Amino acid sequence: MTDTVAHRARSMAEFGAFMDRAFGRDNYKSAIAAYRPRRHDVVISPFSKCGTTWLQQTFHTLRTRGDMDFDDISRVVPWIETSRTLGIDLEAPQRAQPRGFKSHLSYYDMPKGARYVVSLREPKDAMVSLYRFMEGWFLEPGAVSLSEFAQGRLAKGGQDPGYWQHLISWWEQRDNPDVLLLSYEHMSADPERHVRKLAAFCGIALDDALLRLTLERSSFAYMLRHKDLFDDAMMRKLSEARCNLPPGSDSAKVRQGGSGGHRGVMPDELAATLDAIWTDVVAPKTGFADYALLEAELRRRNTAA
Repeated sequence: MTDTVAHRARSMAEFGAFMDRAFGRDNYKSAIAAYRPRRHDVVISPFSKCGTTWLQQTFHTLRTRGDMDFDDISRVVPWIETSRTLGIDLEAPQRAQPRGFKSHLSYYDMPKGARYVVSLREPKDAMVSLYRFMEGWFLEPGAVSLSEFAQGRLAKGGQDPGYWQHLISWWEQRDNPDVLLLSYEHMSADPERHVRKLAAFCGIALDDALLRLTLERSSFAYMLRHKDLFDDAMMRKLSEARCNLPPGSDSAKVRQGGSGGHRGVMPDELAATLDAIWTDVVAPKTGFADYALLEAELRRRNTAA
């Protein structure tokens, strides 16, 4: 790639090639196989763009009482799947206990023996958020539409098994005491409840001062002010070298936040496609006709607990 002009992907085919080159499939698999869970490890494993970075920051603030001495949140709460690619030793000492890790794995694929925190998110919002995240990092802005991006993600057998399998797998574990299952929407509506739930799940003593500090440093406003710490700096630097991407990619994960962002952005036809996949794939496994009904049940469970 060094003999060509630096550019971002201009098609979904080129996007896929860039992603494979940047992340390295062999390293990805070997990193997962190399992870050795410990009983008190906390693995934060939502699907992409469903609250992972937010939970990493909340967890790290709780266990360190506010440490911000890092250049990338995934340096202090390492991403399991990219650890080999980035040369990160998952057995290296961490700054505080319990050990914490990031992942995007489904329960089916996750190494077992730790404790797991997962937030679910409305699939249309997750799709739009992922598109915006990739546009300006791997994708040339304006070169690939949201519909083209989504269809590329859904092309495998008519559907992308990633999001749907991920959600089903963790929903099946909703009664597992080693799994804390949350929703992005409820976290947004009631952050204090979720800081308390996360602290209790992780065995971290929570006093009033730590609660206030954690609510401040995991807030959208605070993370937006420090967004350079939450932009996959290590992977961005590596991807720019491996894929000959233009330097200074916009990979910030803290953008708009909130829920319902797909409305007015996602074409009706694409929204209907995602709804149909839910009906065909998710509803039979969960008993819920749409995400809103499933999220309401999850919210009820977490309010009652």
